[in-house]
Amino acid sequence: MGVFLVEGNKMVEEAIRSSFKIELLVCTSDFANQHPEVNNTGIELIITDSESISKASLLQNPQDALAIVCQPKNGFSELILEKELCLALDFIQDPGNLGTILRIADWYGIIHIVCSETTVDVFNPKVVQASMGAIFRVKTTITDLPSFIKNSVESGIPVYGTFLEGQNIYKQLLSPSGIIVLGNEGNGISDPISQLVTNKLVIPSFSTHKNKPESLNVAIAAAICCSEFRRR
Repeated sequence: MGVFLVEGNKMVEEAIRSSFKIELLVCTSDFANQHPEVNNTGIELIITDSESISKASLLQNPQDALAIVCQPKNGFSELILEKELCLALDFIQDPGNLGTILRIADWYGIIHIVCSETTVDVFNPKVVQASMGAIFRVKTTITDLPSFIKNSVESGIPVYGTFLEGQNIYKQLLSPSGIIVLGNEGNGISDPISQLVTNKLVIPSFSTHKNKPESLNVAIAAAICCSEFRRR
């Protein structure tokens, strides 16, 4: 089983409170005293000073703790899609975007995210930090995304995606369950998946400037979509 790095007091506290297994906790004595529960969990514990932690840290401003945490084995059943809203990520490359999408999903009560095999590693340290703890609550699965979408469509699951030629999201009927596909930062949703999307939507621009932006950041688009689906 793989492991990943968690840094910073708040993030390590999230890990301690979660169901994830912590292999190693490195922290100051002050942090350990504030969390006596770690002494009874079988976690390997190293007490050291802030200077030593900063030498091992990837953060610009290291804090009082870092942990090595086991990656979970998240299963996924397509039956979930008949009851829940799920995000599908098609070749998301930027770790900050992925972490923010996890955080957005967590805010809107979306528990499952399905990632293409080409999407950035969910447990990349930058993703973990940007998720602000959502990594411990949102379940992610890596899969052959075109096959997953195809099987879902054949099962009658609605699949939504944003396109410039789509229908205005604010005027469409939106299902409380199904899949919202989010595409690559530069190229959008790939052609094989575009052909499978059953409900093409557009987030309209209200800019009147002749040089208005061509598109939205993918994480911002995710927030707007999640908000609109939940609002209904």
